[in-house]
Amino acid sequence: AHMGFEDPAARDRLRRFWRAPRLAERPGLKAVELFDAVAAGRIKALWIMATNPAVSVPDAERLRRGLARCELVVVSDVTAETDTARLADVLLPAAGWGEKDGTVTNSERRISRQRRFRPLPGRARPDWWIVTQVARRMGFAAAFPYEDPAAIFREHAALSAFENDGGRAFDIGALAGLDREAYDALEPVQWPVPEGRRLGTTRLFADGRFPTPDGRARFVPVRHRPPAHRPDRDRPMLLNTGRLRDQWHTMTRTGAVPRLAANSPEPAVELHPDDARRHNLAEGDLARLRSGWGRALARVRITPDQAPGQAFLAMHWN
Repeated sequence: AHMGFEDPAARDRLRRFWRAPRLAERPGLKAVELFDAVAAGRIKALWIMATNPAVSVPDAERLRRGLARCELVVVSDVTAETDTARLADVLLPAAGWGEKDGTVTNSERRISRQRRFRPLPGRARPDWWIVTQVARRMGFAAAFPYEDPAAIFREHAALSAFENDGGRAFDIGALAGLDREAYDALEPVQWPVPEGRRLGTTRLFADGRFPTPDGRARFVPVRHRPPAHRPDRDRPMLLNTGRLRDQWHTMTRTGAVPRLAANSPEPAVELHPDDARRHNLAEGDLARLRSGWGRALARVRITPDQAPGQAFLAMHWN
């Protein structure tokens, strides 16, 4: 509910709300740190949900070796044929986007009901149900009493309003009492919606006050930092990465759709014409890229849209 580990008062508030005396006192490991700990043997059980880190995490080969050595790897996904799923000891069939029921919030703070439009295939189940069932079997049934998404949403809304005197902008306390029928009929609404209000808030901070101790906004100065690893004689170019219009992450779902693959059917490295001439490369050639972290083979695509001295390779292929 927009509270952070760095605030002792926030931790205490959540501890009392959840009645959880053993609440975590600090953030867990970030993704790269987490998989470093797996590779080092400090983490012996790992549950990976809705992602394919065996492809997407930096230094993925090291990660794959770590997962292969990990004593218990559980993977929740919508497909069994991902690079990470192949390393799983336990594979759980999760529900896909159109099979799930709940709410989503967009970038203008608008909360909308998402109603599934396809039945659950086979033994697939939504993530909240899977987590709840595992927790109950581990002996935590009292803390995981949820029977539907509405119950989870009510708790989420209640926490946002708990001991909130306006110091936290996120407050949807007015939605904490929705029963299943009212939750199903929920109209799109912009938070905050504090208790006692029926309508959402179109524009935040219109009164000139911000959720800081003195009510004033904070401006944070930033300085540009150049890349940590710069071109040199052995590696004369910078390699950038990013996304393509038609693909998503590591293509575990979108890669199987022929129409989406038609525009960019294979990995392509984009080069400025001057760089292509310097390296004796023509449009459609195969180029081998080498760095301190790995190698890749990609089709050459020459375009003046690419900055000289830089190459672009999409992140979707492993």
